[in-house]
Amino acid sequence: MEIIVTADKKGNRDTPIPLYLQVKQLIIEKIHTGQWQANDRVPSESELVKQFECSRMTANRALRELTAEGLLVRVQGIGTFVAEPKGQSALFEVHSIEAEILARNHHYSCRIIKLEQVPASISLASELNISPETPVFHSIIVHYENEIAVQIEDRYVNALAAPEYLQQNFTTITPHDYLSMVAPLTEGEHIVEAVEADERAAKLLNIAVGSSCLLISRRTWSQSFVVTSTKLLFPGHRYKLKGHFTS
Repeated sequence: MEIIVTADKKGNRDTPIPLYLQVKQLIIEKIHTGQWQANDRVPSESELVKQFECSRMTANRALRELTAEGLLVRVQGIGTFVAEPKGQSALFEVHSIEAEILARNHHYSCRIIKLEQVPASISLASELNISPETPVFHSIIVHYENEIAVQIEDRYVNALAAPEYLQQNFTTITPHDYLSMVAPLTEGEHIVEAVEADERAAKLLNIAVGSSCLLISRRTWSQSFVVTSTKLLFPGHRYKLKGHFTS
């Protein structure tokens, strides 16, 4: 392995540093200081070899590791480019179902089943980190894609986090989009399980009782507040859960 030995200002020799790490650090510095912007082409392996007088293997390792770390994108036969910056997200990203449907160029609509204020039960109070009997907001909405029911959203909202929740017209803005404005998501928790549709769910989703469904139980936080406790029920044959992970 090629190494480079550095020294401090007094001439003391430091621990030898592999040259590929020096190459990586230079590239990282240029990206972080803004010298290289997203989608800018970075030097090729051959150009790095000449610049650092290193082997092609060293240059390749530096580019390969930065690509694996998400800072670079390598396009076969074209070159290597600075990757678009990525924001942080929960394990499964939380999106508006309306946005997802519209992104498929499909028609979105919804039906409001319930919109009310209720006292928090003991279990709900625990989930929202509030005292039992504290007033909370409750909404049940069925979401449709091309006039076909694809989700029942059963949501409880901490009134302290979104005091005007019940005054919103959720036929023109989804609860997700409204809450994203007044109590921006900073943390999320998902529990995913397979369940069978009971009589109520089957009627709302227009499926047979006992049909396989996917249930996502979700809690969201905005800073120190637990904002919502929500159950999202999808007909199993109309929904596919997709997650993206990096190591």
